[in-house]
Amino acid sequence: MDAKSPNNSHSEDSTPAEAPKDPRRWSGRRRILTGVGVAAVAVVAWFGYSAWQVQHNLTGARDNAQLAKDSLLGGDTEGAQRAASEARERAAGAQDNLHSAPWSALAAVPGLGAPFESAQQMSDVVVGLTRDVLTPAVDAGVALSPKDLIGEGGSVQLQPLRDAAPALHETSIAARNLATQAQGIRGARYLGLVDDARTELQNQTDDVAKLLENTSIGADVLPAMLGLDGPRSYFLAFQTNAEARATGGLVGGYSVIHASNGKLGIEKLGKNTEVSYDKRPLDLGADYKSMYGNYNPSVDIRNSNLSSHFPYAGQIWQSMWAQESGQRVDGAIATDPVALSYVLAAVGPVTLPDGEVVDADNVVELTESTAYTRFITDEANYTADNADRKEYLQTIAGKVVEKMTGKIESPQRLLDAVGRAAGERRIAVWSAHPEEQAILADTTLGYTVPQDPAPYAGVVINNNGGNKLDYYLDREIDYTAGDCTDDTRTSTVTVRLTNNTPDTDFPRIVAGTFKEKPLPYGTNLAMVSLLSTNGATLTKASIDGKQSFAIHGNELGHPVFTVPVTVPKGATVELRYELNEPTAPGEARVPVQPLVDDPKVTTHVPNCGGEVGPHPRSAPPEAGTTDPSRSIESSFRAPRTVRCRTRSEST
Repeated sequence: MDAKSPNNSHSEDSTPAEAPKDPRRWSGRRRILTGVGVAAVAVVAWFGYSAWQVQHNLTGARDNAQLAKDSLLGGDTEGAQRAASEARERAAGAQDNLHSAPWSALAAVPGLGAPFESAQQMSDVVVGLTRDVLTPAVDAGVALSPKDLIGEGGSVQLQPLRDAAPALHETSIAARNLATQAQGIRGARYLGLVDDARTELQNQTDDVAKLLENTSIGADVLPAMLGLDGPRSYFLAFQTNAEARATGGLVGGYSVIHASNGKLGIEKLGKNTEVSYDKRPLDLGADYKSMYGNYNPSVDIRNSNLSSHFPYAGQIWQSMWAQESGQRVDGAIATDPVALSYVLAAVGPVTLPDGEVVDADNVVELTESTAYTRFITDEANYTADNADRKEYLQTIAGKVVEKMTGKIESPQRLLDAVGRAAGERRIAVWSAHPEEQAILADTTLGYTVPQDPAPYAGVVINNNGGNKLDYYLDREIDYTAGDCTDDTRTSTVTVRLTNNTPDTDFPRIVAGTFKEKPLPYGTNLAMVSLLSTNGATLTKASIDGKQSFAIHGNELGHPVFTVPVTVPKGATVELRYELNEPTAPGEARVPVQPLVDDPKVTTHVPNCGGEVGPHPRSAPPEAGTTDPSRSIESSFRAPRTVRCRTRSEST
């Protein structure tokens, strides 16, 4: 009998029996998986609830901040304080959620954490706005409330404004710091909704900073300028931009206004023909004399604002009026019919003695077009007709000033109108008091030519035909420059002028030219000047592709290149400046001369590091047109063949 070992008791193809499954092990796994699933659901639910809380708190902060602003502007200081406190609490709640450990852990994950980190940074800015800006601004109270700031008869409450100045100064600094912080918020990468919120917050903080900066400036200068420390007087020039001048238009009329303890009044209304020519010239330096001396700007009021640096015009008007009347004014102001239209939209229409109604819709056309055809009916009787027209325009100006210094139904709308006009450079202010002028110079109201190296293209038109055709002129301006690789770069400034004069039988004062320049009726003659970047040189000037002669000058460190341009009726003419300029740091600026049109302005100039200087109504770095900002706040050397005007040609 064969003996077999136990190890051979199974055949070769047999398999070992499987061990029975342990129910306890699989039950444990199921419990683990279930636990993980429940935990995941809990985490997702927590994040969902937390995100809802964040959204709820941020929405509440936004709504209460708006309520605080509306209450403040409406004069409800207590309501504004309650809303500001609620906004601050809501913002802090959102910040606490977003800076919790789970949110911070997600924010730290490379790539994935971008939107979470962006949301955290946004909450920090919102908390800063409610704590460091909104609450102190509400505490400033009357300084930000038009209802309380402007009283009966248009008088301004100056002492509360001065009292609020320190707080407004600190608040404006905090707002600007937060606006800078907002610009540094990280992009959300893959979550567009968060990126949209980031962009909106950046725009809002910048708007708030600008508003508070303007309000702070107002608190610094308005009390003294409006007579809190003693009476003040100002020369107010009414410019007609139908005949272009560097600061807007020809001075057609003027007023001398006085200010005492916040109340404005008219001392004198006059026509430009009432300002005599027997004046001592004012010395504004060698560059000014070289550029403008042939036009006698400091003795002829019609040529007094050929320079785009408004302080020059202000000093000239002060000198003229002192010699004319013996009164030395404390400063000068300029405005135009477009600004008057904004004011009339806010305060309502005015009615002239003959019953004619002048309102926001018709004041520009009446003063810059209709008046010249209504009153100039007989070329042989030009002088008498011209006097009637000037009397008519003077009456309109007086009625508007009277309306503004009367009962104001909506101070908020009036401040918005003035702010819009100032943002478009349609209101310019110069003070003879150095400490006030130093503040004004850095604002849009100051209308100054900056003295810094940043890229600059100031395109200025001075009418060279003695007519009113700039009412029908449209402008396009483009400033393009090369990259930042070298010390210098090429640049071009392109100016397109379109003459839209209609086929109408206009009198000579509207569509004619000087007698020694006989051209077809409706031809626009312009002296187009470019104030370029400091250190720039002109390589070529051309009109419609043909090389043109340019007159060279200098204004406050800016090389100036002036080209006479003839624009036939119905035509578009392109003037092109080709330059070589230093590759200077800073944002490119293209200040817009306030004429009747709304010009298209584009810039394609890289910012080669840093921001330099103020930016009064300048086009942004990307292509586009500029927007007005709310506030509670050129040029040529004449060729020998062109003479200055005589009294008989006064317009």
